[in-house]
Amino acid sequence: MTTSTLPQATLVPTGTWASDPVHSTVEFSARHMAVSTYRGALPKFELALTGGPEPRLEGRAPVAPVTTEDANLTGHLLSPDFLDAERHPEVRFTSTRVVLEPGETFVAEGELTMKGVTLPVTFRGTLAGPVDDPWGGARMGLDIEAKVDRRDFGMDWSLDLPGGGLVLGYQVRLQAHVELIRQAG
Repeated sequence: MTTSTLPQATLVPTGTWASDPVHSTVEFSARHMAVSTYRGALPKFELALTGGPEPRLEGRAPVAPVTTEDANLTGHLLSPDFLDAERHPEVRFTSTRVVLEPGETFVAEGELTMKGVTLPVTFRGTLAGPVDDPWGGARMGLDIEAKVDRRDFGMDWSLDLPGGGLVLGYQVRLQAHVELIRQAG
């Protein structure tokens, strides 16, 4: 009899889990002036994780309420140079594969759509819980991250710095810190 020594993936807890908007954030960041990190957020979003034998992760966020620390920068992000909110009002992610690997690494492979371009992206992170809350429900915590090159999504704008480098880097880190609530049903 042969016994496999390969680590087995753990199942994502069954049920449908939806993001709690009060205790969740979706953020992005990129290098600015080659010396610091510029951050922003998509404050209104929906994310759902469905567990069981074929888990899936789906998320969507309207781009118009994007937030930054400066109104001019926010306006530029909504322009055709970046998100082009008028023509492409939403960012979406739909998983094609979700696994919880040994060591509690959460992996969601799927398709990310921004500015009308859909490309494969892998989010990695952690899934904590579930835990029972004081109101008779159950919650989990999901922290995931992916890196994308914004040029792949048609966001090419930048300026060269006089001494070399770019005003805004091309690599963008996408992060979600989400508290999930098990849905009835």
